[in-house]
Amino acid sequence: MDIHEYQAKEILSRFNVEVPKGALAYSPEQAAYRTHELGGDKWIVKAQVHAGGRGKAGGVKLCQSQDEVYDACNDMFGRKLVTHQTGPQGKGIYRVYVESAVQIDHEIYLGFVLDRSSQRVMIVASTEGGMEIEEISADRPESIVRSTVEPAVGLQEFQAREIAFNLGIEPGLVQHMVRTLQGCYRAFLEFDATMVEINPLVVTGDNRVVALDAKMSFDDNALFRHPQISELRDKSQEDPRESRAADRGLSYVGLDGNIGCIVNGAGLAMATMDTIKLAGGAPANFLDIGGGASPERVAKAFRLVLSDDNVQAVLVNIFAGINRCDWVAEGVVLALKSLQLDIPVVVRLAGTNVEEGQKILAKSGLPIIRATSLMEAAERAVGAWQNDLVQATKMRAAL
Repeated sequence: MDIHEYQAKEILSRFNVEVPKGALAYSPEQAAYRTHELGGDKWIVKAQVHAGGRGKAGGVKLCQSQDEVYDACNDMFGRKLVTHQTGPQGKGIYRVYVESAVQIDHEIYLGFVLDRSSQRVMIVASTEGGMEIEEISADRPESIVRSTVEPAVGLQEFQAREIAFNLGIEPGLVQHMVRTLQGCYRAFLEFDATMVEINPLVVTGDNRVVALDAKMSFDDNALFRHPQISELRDKSQEDPRESRAADRGLSYVGLDGNIGCIVNGAGLAMATMDTIKLAGGAPANFLDIGGGASPERVAKAFRLVLSDDNVQAVLVNIFAGINRCDWVAEGVVLALKSLQLDIPVVVRLAGTNVEEGQKILAKSGLPIIRATSLMEAAERAVGAWQNDLVQATKMRAAL
């Protein structure tokens, strides 16, 4: 789960990470009023969306008067911000963060990520702040400093000092940098984060180390331990399909293809998507319905997959262990009868109660395409979609 910049800064400030003075606004009028509360003569207006590259897309504006703040916000509110991370659909701007401007001496990139290969928290830093880490890695790999934290002892002061020295931090600011690094690590650890990124972390003209931007992501599976983090979720920034799935206890990721997938088990779901590609198609989603799929749960999965207008065929692939094929078959029949689908549905069942499941599908009288292997199921789904596409093309030509 991702959160907004202002939320990440609020969390990090509790751990002694210095951030500029700022305030949230939900309208241009409120944003303009925030300038009186903050004081000063220069402010940064930042669109609050879950995406990087906001500055290049017009989502970050430097303003030098109350009128400029109003105009900048008036231009932002209600429109879609399109960056390289949002895709062409963009993300809506419904709130902005007004922040006091600071005098920047130089910028640093700082990131804490969960490195799965070493099973440790990895600190990644660079003197090339303000750039995306992918750009830094490609253009200036020699500027990147990496350090792995030993979980038994945590981030030690000598390790943080070493990072500061490698980044060329002035001696008088080393302790400030150590405090920032240790604060980020404690926040990462305490809230089960998967990423903490400050880009840029700046050294100011008056010799302070300040987080000018901040991002945090959290492990969804650990949110039950942190209700205060769960409350920070902003569904307006999420794919509506993925949001609906999460609310119904389903694991869903939307993709760009046109063959919807309903599968039990993450590994089998990945294999199903790969096989669809091998058969010449493109999966529309990753969907894991879990191990205890009741008929109602399968029907919910169908409704979720079909909420994507791009879906032109559905492939159900179930290997039942804890699950039962007869339950899944009942769910498929229930969904098809209630939804009255006009697209091909291919079902492959294997495992517990497979014979009963096949009988339920056969007796339903519904136009369900059955398959016995994964490859056969993928080929039939792709073939049925292509056949429907040809028929639709002929009908349009005839009209």
